[in-house]
Amino acid sequence: MNQPAAGPVLETLPDHSANIGGGMDVRRALPHRLRRLVGAWCFLDHYGPVSLAAQDAGMRIGPHPHMGLQTVSWLFSGEVLHRDSLGSLQSIRPGQLNLMTAGRGISHSEESPASHPKELHGLQFWIALPEKTRQGSAAFDHYPNLPEIRRDGLAATLIVGEGLKERSPAKVYTPMIGLDLRCTDVGARRLPLDADFEHALIVIEGELTVENTGMAPGSLYYLGRGRESLNVENRAPARAFLLGGTPFGEDVLLWWNFVGRRGEEMEQARREWEARDARFGEVHGYDGPRLVAPELTTRLKTHL
Repeated sequence: MNQPAAGPVLETLPDHSANIGGGMDVRRALPHRLRRLVGAWCFLDHYGPVSLAAQDAGMRIGPHPHMGLQTVSWLFSGEVLHRDSLGSLQSIRPGQLNLMTAGRGISHSEESPASHPKELHGLQFWIALPEKTRQGSAAFDHYPNLPEIRRDGLAATLIVGEGLKERSPAKVYTPMIGLDLRCTDVGARRLPLDADFEHALIVIEGELTVENTGMAPGSLYYLGRGRESLNVENRAPARAFLLGGTPFGEDVLLWWNFVGRRGEEMEQARREWEARDARFGEVHGYDGPRLVAPELTTRLKTHL
């Protein structure tokens, strides 16, 4: 596991392209070979903005399993329909949060509804669950209303955790922050931070100068620990996402859609998914096939 920085740093971690099926290409910022975790945040995909023609089916990601994590879905434009093995059926739109807790196991699908907006743009995160809760029951929660903060030319939405003297209603299991930042006014301001957290910033639109360093879309900027504030400046409207939390303190293993601790867990989960074991349940109502688990990599097999 990459160790969290002991103090403030500024690392530029370029994202890379990945295909998640269903015709969707994404820009993956976490995990990165130089930085696996930021607090409990262990996965970050940025997708879009992509144009969806009126006749296009849009996003279609068939039923697939998860374990040991929470999924955080956040949209800037468009609409996505979530189905899961608990029987949940929930659309998500910009400004709303879908939070799925996999626990020991769950499966879900994501798709554009039949009548959908012509553009799709958003972020998909995973949060690693700590040892004491990762074998718990699965759950799904939808949050249509989240704390909104306006200060110093910023408009911010607190997705999860605590920050800027606000607390999100979303249920998470480690101290953390997820903050959607819109720099509506041109200028400079100091953004207060929790010095106990490590933080990272991803620019969504426009450009920012942060601690005298220019930042643009295409990279995750890791900021380290120990910062009590952050100097953020913009010369035109811009948007970014701040993520952070206390260092996770546990070694985690990511493979396919699973977060675990050992290769044996991944092998067992893969077998149970392919066997349609009750552990991951069934997603009803999705008009298409389930995703097939890939073969285990050689690197993982060495740990079995």
